[in-house]
Amino acid sequence: MDAKGKCVSGFEAVQRAFEEIFDDPQERGGGVCVQVAGETVVDLWAGVADLEGSKPWNHDTLVNSYCSIKPFAAVAALMLVEEGKLELDAPIAQYWPEFAQCSKDRVTLRQVLCHTAGVSGLRLPDHSDIMYDWEAMIGVMAAEPLWWEPGSDLGYGAWTFGWIVGEVIRRVDGRDPTTFIAERISRPNGLDVHMGVAEEDFYRIAYFSHAQGRVGDQFAQDLRNVILSEPEHVAALTFTNPPFGPRHTSDPRWWALRHPGLNSHSTAHGLAGFYSALLGGRLIGPELLKEFYREQSKRMDRTLLRPMRYGLGCMMEHPDDPSASYCMGPNAFGHVGLGGPVSFADPDSDVTFGFVTNTMGSHVLMDPRARKLATLAYAAL
Repeated sequence: MDAKGKCVSGFEAVQRAFEEIFDDPQERGGGVCVQVAGETVVDLWAGVADLEGSKPWNHDTLVNSYCSIKPFAAVAALMLVEEGKLELDAPIAQYWPEFAQCSKDRVTLRQVLCHTAGVSGLRLPDHSDIMYDWEAMIGVMAAEPLWWEPGSDLGYGAWTFGWIVGEVIRRVDGRDPTTFIAERISRPNGLDVHMGVAEEDFYRIAYFSHAQGRVGDQFAQDLRNVILSEPEHVAALTFTNPPFGPRHTSDPRWWALRHPGLNSHSTAHGLAGFYSALLGGRLIGPELLKEFYREQSKRMDRTLLRPMRYGLGCMMEHPDDPSASYCMGPNAFGHVGLGGPVSFADPDSDVTFGFVTNTMGSHVLMDPRARKLATLAYAAL
C-alpha cells in the first residue's frame, strides 16, 4: 500500500517499512512521524479509518492512543513545579487534603510520577459504572488504601496516575487538568492530541480494534494470564478496575472522557511534536527537563510484571529488554499506549518519534511495528 505524506531523502527505508505493515490483511490504518531538531523528516499515513474499509485515513485522523498521554500530564505538573506552585517531594495531601486517608499522607508527587507511590490500582468493588465521573472517581481515589509503603516498591498506575496528577493540577491551578494541558501545551504548540475529544471532532476518530493472532512477548503473555486467572491481584485490578480495552473505544463516552493519564486520541505528528517542543525548551527549562528523563525508579514492576525504568512520568530506555527498547540512544525516553501507539524522544540525537494505529496488537510495551520503524529512522540519521 502506498503511503501519503512526507518523507525526506535518506529516510526512504522508513517509508518502505511503513507501507509493508499493510501487507497484513488485518492491518487497517495508521501513521508515523519522525522529527529531527524540530524539523519533520517523516510524516506518513496510510490505510482506512473505519471497520468497513471505506473511509480513508487522513493526516488529521485521530485514534485511541491510551497511556501515551501520561508524559503530557507529568510535564503539566512540572510546569507548576517550575512556577513554584507544586513541589516534587511535598505530600500530595498538602494540595489535596482528602488524599491523606488510609495512610497516604506521605505519598509525594515524585513517587506518583515514577510509580512508587503504592497506589497503582483500585481494589474491588467494580468501578465501571462511575468510571466516566471525575468527581466520583476522585472520591474513590482519595479513600483507596496503599498496596505497599510509599517509595519501597514499583508498580505502574494505569488509571491512578491520571486521577492523582490531574487532581493535584486542578487543586493548585483551578482548571480541569485536560484544559490546562490543552491551553498550556497542546494548542500553543499545534499538537493534535486530545484528552477528551470535542463532539465536533468525533468524525475524525478511527475505529479501533484488536488484531487476531498477535500474542505479544512473554511478559505480555504472563500479564494476561495473571489478569485472567488472579482477578484480585494488584496487576489484574490495575488494568481491569475499571476496565479499558477495544470494546470501550467505539463509545462516545470514551471519546469524550477527560482523563490525563490513560485516555487520549492523537495523530502521529501530534505525539512527535510534543517531544520536539519538550526538547526545544518550549515547555520546561533544561534543569527540570533533565530531571524529567533522569532515572527515578528501576526494579521489577508489580503491575506490568517486568523490569522497568521510569523518569518523572516517562518510561526510560531499557537496554536489557529488546521488547521495551525504543531502538535509539541509551537516554531515549517516552511512553507507550496499550497495543501499538508510542511516542518518544532521543535527546542525544534530538530525534522525536510518534506512531499510531487502529489495529491493536498484544505487546504491552514497544510493538514490533514501531520498533522496526524506529530502528530504520535511527539508522537514517
